[in-house]
Amino acid sequence: MTAPLDARLETVLSLIRAGAHADIGSDHAALPLALVRRGHIGRGVIVELNPGPLENARQAVACAGLGDRLEVRQGDGLDPLAPDEVPSVSLTGMGALTMRGILERGAARQVRPDALVVQPNDNAAPLREWALGAGYHLRAERLASGYWTYPVLRFERAEGPDPAYDGLPGDAARRYGPLLLREGSALLRQQVWADVTRLTPLAAPGRPAALELATAHAALAWLEGRTPPDPATRG
Repeated sequence: MTAPLDARLETVLSLIRAGAHADIGSDHAALPLALVRRGHIGRGVIVELNPGPLENARQAVACAGLGDRLEVRQGDGLDPLAPDEVPSVSLTGMGALTMRGILERGAARQVRPDALVVQPNDNAAPLREWALGAGYHLRAERLASGYWTYPVLRFERAEGPDPAYDGLPGDAARRYGPLLLREGSALLRQQVWADVTRLTPLAAPGRPAALELATAHAALAWLEGRTPPDPATRG
């Protein structure tokens, strides 16, 4: 029996439903095993690059007796997948820029799943920005508590501009998430306030922290229903 999923992976699992699904960087295969057992997917592909995690995944699938429904492949990112082989893919537990690189390399090989569920360990802005230019719309966003606060996002292929961003301050929406800003949960408010507190003493005019602080203030203003301060007026 595998260990229960933590809150982070439970949140990822809640956003996945597909006949066939690939999980990239699965390690002990806890997520794909749970997806099959709970009926969220019919079959799955597990991709691992390094020998240790690859063997962990193979052993976990064999011990679970699910080798007929979960295939473990060795490879880098989406490389082991053929175009249109699986309509749904998840990437968890990596940096957003690492995930973005995997998705860009996959797209260059025409591996563009219909749905993507991603859980970066840091700021998800690079993934939101990538999706805006890659033909994906943001369909769901969640925050999961754990060692830190984890963003979990579901993208789906779609035509035209993403309506999720309509009427929102652009930088703040890409940084904190348009759907999360509209929801305005206590967890998001804590995150924005933490950024304001952290960045305020660092935000001398012209420094990168000043732009980050302006983004945090714009998010806070949206959440509180007021006009954000003009960064040019802060000394």
